[in-house]
Amino acid sequence: MNDPYRIDGHKLIYHPERVAAWRGAGGEWAAARSIYPLYLEISPVGACNHRCRFCAVDYIGYQPRRLSLEVLERALPEMGAAGVKAVMYAGEGEPMLHRDMARIVEITHAAGIDTAFTTNGSVLRDDFLDRALALTAWIKVSINAGRAGTYARIHGTRPEDFERVLGNLERLVRARESQGAACTLGAQILLLPENAGEVELLARRCRDLGLDYLVVKPYSQHRFSHTRAYAGLDYRAYLELEQRLAPLSGEGFRLVFRAHTMRKHGQAPAYSRCHATPFFWAYVMADGEVYGCSAYLGDPRFALGNLHRRGFREIWEGEARRRNLALVRDGLDIGECRRNCRMDEVNRYLEALCGEGPPHVNFI
Repeated sequence: MNDPYRIDGHKLIYHPERVAAWRGAGGEWAAARSIYPLYLEISPVGACNHRCRFCAVDYIGYQPRRLSLEVLERALPEMGAAGVKAVMYAGEGEPMLHRDMARIVEITHAAGIDTAFTTNGSVLRDDFLDRALALTAWIKVSINAGRAGTYARIHGTRPEDFERVLGNLERLVRARESQGAACTLGAQILLLPENAGEVELLARRCRDLGLDYLVVKPYSQHRFSHTRAYAGLDYRAYLELEQRLAPLSGEGFRLVFRAHTMRKHGQAPAYSRCHATPFFWAYVMADGEVYGCSAYLGDPRFALGNLHRRGFREIWEGEARRRNLALVRDGLDIGECRRNCRMDEVNRYLEALCGEGPPHVNFI
């Protein structure tokens, strides 16, 4: 199986208790208010040292703000106690620019929360390797070309950063080996016209470095993004790449080609409304604002409260989330939402659980 991590699917099926609570609530606030997210994306910093041509959150402006260690020391244990199971540090900025990242991982782990990163891989501090790598579930590096020149044009950075990132990947692999750590190490490439001819080259580099996988994924247009350079991409022309790249998988390395998501590209939603929001996930911006959905950052209808002023439980069970739940349930036109969003497969699954299902459901 080339996708043992279920990257091109979802893993909500492994949390039946939370799903049962959601189904039992029926969208009613009295029962829904205490259903906490399984997963959070947290942006430690708003600044970024790259200017990727495809950046979904370019409209936020890469603002030089960061979550303070003090706020996270207070919020993360509360999140863990409330039922949050996982945090991915990524967001509107580059997470590894936060100088306290190693300590943040230690706090997250102590709170009983699984920790992961999506990063551009250009910054890798020694204290992170020494203190945080073994406490991290996975790290995925976004590296969107197979050659330095193409990389520089797509990432909006210098060509020499390409080898720097690959060098940091090698450092991660070596540190994992020396520590006997269990952290899964992978990379991803956003499939674009400029880099389609370099995917195999990048995959071979990743495999030879000792990474566990490379994900090949499609672009998804964010509704607020300034960039529209890739808005009209048609991925049907790229599906043949899957078979060409398949032989690269093996001996501990997986080439995860997200063909399922590519085939859905441009299709209308396969569900009547967003069932996942504001229940199973949430997003914390670098200024501390908690959002019910990352596709609506900056939209006051999805802003639930700020961790600098209120605790996470107070925010999650507060009036702003009650209003957001009512909006998503009764007033949100999901035709305007981002296509192939992070909760798309989750929503397809939850849609199937609504109502009575097909005939003869007891004949399992």
